[in-house]
Amino acid sequence: MPSEPVVPRPAATVLLVRDAPAPPPGRAPLQVFLQRRVAEMAFASSMTVFPGGGVDAGDRAGLASWAGPDPTWWGERLACDTELAGALVQAAVRETFEECGVLLATPQLPADLQRHRSDLVARRQTLGQMLAETGLVLRADLLRPWARWITPPAVKRRYDTVFFVALVPDGQEADAHTTEAVEAAWWYPAEALEHWQRGEIELMAPTIRTLQEIAEHPDSAAVLAAADERVVRPVTPEVRREGGKVVVVLPDDPGFQLDVERIVPGGSA
Repeated sequence: MPSEPVVPRPAATVLLVRDAPAPPPGRAPLQVFLQRRVAEMAFASSMTVFPGGGVDAGDRAGLASWAGPDPTWWGERLACDTELAGALVQAAVRETFEECGVLLATPQLPADLQRHRSDLVARRQTLGQMLAETGLVLRADLLRPWARWITPPAVKRRYDTVFFVALVPDGQEADAHTTEAVEAAWWYPAEALEHWQRGEIELMAPTIRTLQEIAEHPDSAAVLAAADERVVRPVTPEVRREGGKVVVVLPDDPGFQLDVERIVPGGSA
């Protein structure tokens, strides 16, 4: 008898966007922050991805220091229950801070911010504890919902991942100071897709589709405006054999089809 599919773990990923101060001729100013994961990672090793990760137990605690749309609002937008919605927002803020050093919180960030970042990474502190200690307020209004992707049932390590969009706050800089990535940089979305087409970087299907979507917009303001109008529904890619190859397709987008060999190292789904 075939085994039951693994229950997907809730996760959050964030499209950090900005406008390049001096884009080259022919490029729109929109840029997005991407990281290339280390080869030792159990999931998406060596892939170029947006910052993010799974929901932790600490993300499920309610926060008193919260500004912007509440978890009930987020639950309606993300098609999930209120408790999970709040945890996803916290995970998005925490992971972005841990992996990029960008903290979606106000008011003035403390001078010892890097100590708190290290404590979060080492799980010596939760996001809620850090906010309480520093007097900071989580800014849920700096996030916008973009999409929700669920790993196909045949995959052994599955995630139910909400994709958020956020503009890098003034005065903050994204960095590559994380053990989970070997490099990180700002990319023009079309440029990242061009590098993938040439086989110079590896991208997963949700990353490819998301880059295609945001590449339709000229700047960060247009992406945020588009996010406000999107209806987020769970999307589960389908993996099937067509002819002599295995492909990934999207149920609601017949024009989207990718050869598994192009997106999964070794062709393993």
